[in-house]
Amino acid sequence: MSSDIRVAVIGLATSHTVEFAKRIAANDCPPDQRVGGMRITSCLRFDTPFQNKDGLDGRQKQLESWGIPVTTSFDEAVKDCDAVLLEINDASYHREYFERCAPLGKPVFIDKPLADTIENGKAMYDLAKKKDVRCFTASSLRFSKEVDQAKNTVGSPLLAYVYGPLGKAPAGSSIVWYGVHTFERLNHALGRGAKTVTVSKDALGVVAAVEYDGPRRGIVELTEGLWAYGGTLRTKEKAASYTIDSTYMYRDLVAVIGAFFAGKPAPVSMEDGLEIMAMLDAAERSFQSGRTEAVKITA
Repeated sequence: MSSDIRVAVIGLATSHTVEFAKRIAANDCPPDQRVGGMRITSCLRFDTPFQNKDGLDGRQKQLESWGIPVTTSFDEAVKDCDAVLLEINDASYHREYFERCAPLGKPVFIDKPLADTIENGKAMYDLAKKKDVRCFTASSLRFSKEVDQAKNTVGSPLLAYVYGPLGKAPAGSSIVWYGVHTFERLNHALGRGAKTVTVSKDALGVVAAVEYDGPRRGIVELTEGLWAYGGTLRTKEKAASYTIDSTYMYRDLVAVIGAFFAGKPAPVSMEDGLEIMAMLDAAERSFQSGRTEAVKITA
């Protein structure tokens, strides 16, 4: 009998569903991309503004070719699973489906971002604490070795400049949906303690200045159409710049998720996930208002 962890996937509208499943289940997955120890038992399909029917049909066909059944029944999807991958591109659905998953008593990975607003993110955080749900949220860039290498070079950075794309969300906030890849790396570099976010707009996208509760400064640059990730970390004496090699970003994230499902501690605390959500929420509010906005963990 297989000892693999049985995983239910919730959501088919994101490319991550296929990318993660490929590394877990595809016979033709290159050996250096393969992640063992898990078996996907089912995938829940439902409509969102992030994918049309043809796209969903194509992804369903791909999963089924790897032996993964696709269903429209939540109960069927989570039957007999040991853990849940919450893979929903539209973050406005995250709270609803997390509330359905929490009573299962199974570990849950929440794909980026935590939610669409800080109100919904805080409700999910509170529910996780109340129900003692083992969970964490992260993007595929959280575990990129280049960020750790830069941090190791400078020690404890005081200043962090991070850049990434500003993808266009089919619904909701583009800053929340795609800016998470970049704000997350700011949190990784400087830790918690963000107080305010001030966003300026230009023809290329947005730039956000993040004020902290100590001698730290964060600058987040989100550019439309520029699909690259990197940054510079600095102290008074040292600086280290990095660019991210995305070759193994999905493999590395899936491996971390698998270790978490197997019982290892969460690699990212929900407190970090909540502050990242709060920064994204403040950035969106600043984008709309043109003013400096507070990073609020509660509404």
